[in-house]
Amino acid sequence: MKDHDSADLTADLLLHAYTAGIFPMSEHRNDPDVFWVEPRRRGIIPMDGFRISRSLARALRRDDYHVTINRDFDGTVAGCADRDETWISGKITDLYGQLHDSGHAHSLEVWDDLGLIGGVYGVSLGAAFFGESMFSRRTDASKIALAWLMVHLNRSGYRLFDAQFLTPHLATLGAIEVSRGEYRAQLADALMLPAEFTSQPLPASGQEVVQLNTQISKRK
Repeated sequence: MKDHDSADLTADLLLHAYTAGIFPMSEHRNDPDVFWVEPRRRGIIPMDGFRISRSLARALRRDDYHVTINRDFDGTVAGCADRDETWISGKITDLYGQLHDSGHAHSLEVWDDLGLIGGVYGVSLGAAFFGESMFSRRTDASKIALAWLMVHLNRSGYRLFDAQFLTPHLATLGAIEVSRGEYRAQLADALMLPAEFTSQPLPASGQEVVQLNTQISKRK
């Protein structure tokens, strides 16, 4: 879709775009413009379809890390943008910071003794969570973040996890593609339902994440 004049792009307009199945991107971190994206084929992770491999289960159970929500939203976005090529421009960073301040954007962080090692952030509307980006500074840290996030979203009443694009990496974790029409139908249903990101505590341990994910997967 065409570029949008960033001067009149607001956080409220961004939220409205999400309700229509559209999200923003920039060409690079210094790009002053933003363009809208609505993929013909949409990547989602079914709420009961997150896949924990044996190696990820071992990493989760080691518990040589700890997890928080909304402790360092800015640091999580910065971690996601810290790569050679990124669509997260300064304007986009500012907009998501505004959404976080208003309670519509959230982060889940993974820490070790040295600091922030991974995380994921996204936008929450109704019972839909729109995953924006994740990062890792240690092996499996982003996978750990996503595993904890999926369990947390399930416990908090969410019904749709939008992954935007299906990548080989996300496919190994259970992500699938659906048509634009199917995505819009799922989105409409999710937007009609209530969910609150901070309504439930995080699991007590990585072992609990593995156990809860197994229970959730048995819903199929």
